[in-house]
Amino acid sequence: MTGKMARYQLILAYDGARFEGSQRQADRRTAQGELEKALRTIGWTGRSVLIAGRTDSGVHAEGQCAAVDFEWTHGPEKLRAALNAALPPDLAVRVVKEANPDFHPRFDATSRLYRYLLFCDPVRDPVRERYAWRVWPEVDGSLLQSASQVFPGRHDFAAFGSPMSRGGSTVRTVMLSTWSLSDGEWQFQVQADAFLYRMVRRLVHVQVAVAQGRLTIDQVRLALDNQTRLPAGLAPAYGLSLVNVTYKNQQ
Repeated sequence: MTGKMARYQLILAYDGARFEGSQRQADRRTAQGELEKALRTIGWTGRSVLIAGRTDSGVHAEGQCAAVDFEWTHGPEKLRAALNAALPPDLAVRVVKEANPDFHPRFDATSRLYRYLLFCDPVRDPVRERYAWRVWPEVDGSLLQSASQVFPGRHDFAAFGSPMSRGGSTVRTVMLSTWSLSDGEWQFQVQADAFLYRMVRRLVHVQVAVAQGRLTIDQVRLALDNQTRLPAGLAPAYGLSLVNVTYKNQQ
């Protein structure tokens, strides 16, 4: 029985510890590469799936979005089951649904939400450190929260990341930037229309520097307003997760 060709939207979750990022690379294990391998085991003959956003090596995802054109006869739920049977344990397809033929997970996205986790402890904690950054000296939570309020709005974030393509714009609109504390773990949530390369990890690193007294909020504000330089540094990849990609008319 031959099915009709359709475009499917896939929501992916993965533990990024053993992935060299999301996008396919030659001789590197990536989320896209493993997904395409699984698709080929069930009869897909396409060249490439589409991915909503690039995640760095070691970064996790709960709501990465992909799209694939596939001639499949058994419906979305059975496609999800077939893919998960073929995928490795650190990658899963959480949702499958049929999409418009012209749906593009990257270019149709209206926002992306990331979460970063950290905790304060002078001693190594190998289990917690798989998914959260251990920070010491302890951070001042009020300074973290104050620093986070510098970023919402439309700004040039050149001091906080690089454009995805040479000569690309570094202007982005941040809708949400906030910290919360639960069970001894700090959580940073940031949502924007798009992000620069390594922007979230840079934002976290700078805010931690403020909360440890190594930078001032005025220095951060000046870097945002005038693109002045700040000390180099990135928060580790393993504390970061892509939570959700939002599309028009979709929550």
